[in-house]
Amino acid sequence: MSTPLDIEGPAAPPRSNGELVFAEPWESRAFGMAVALYEAGVFRWPDFQTALIARVTAWAAPREHGEPYQYYRLWLGALEDVLAGLGTVSTDEVITRAQALAQRSPGHDHRDQAR
Repeated sequence: MSTPLDIEGPAAPPRSNGELVFAEPWESRAFGMAVALYEAGVFRWPDFQTALIARVTAWAAPREHGEPYQYYRLWLGALEDVLAGLGTVSTDEVITRAQALAQRSPGHDHRDQAR
C-alpha cells in the first residue's frame, strides 16, 4: 500500500526540487508516523487528507492571532483528529502526552547519542 503523496493544493507537503522538506526532526517523525499508520491500515488516506485540509482551511480563515503557518503542526493536528475520530487515542490522552513532552528539556532526545 503506497501513500498518495503526489498531491497538490492545501494538503500537499512542502517540497524543494521535488523532495520533501522538513525544518526540524519532529516534522519528519510526524510525517513518518502518519504514513506508517496509514500503511498499517489504521486509517484511510482520504480521511487524513480531509482532516488536513480542514486544519489548513481553519488556519487560513480570518483570525485575531498572528499564528505563523507551520504545515507540519497542521499535519500533526490532522493526524490527532483522525486518530481521535477513530477512537484510537482520546483527545485528553494527546493533550496529557503533549504537556508531558513540553516539560522536557531541549535536546532531550539527543543526549544518549553523545555517549
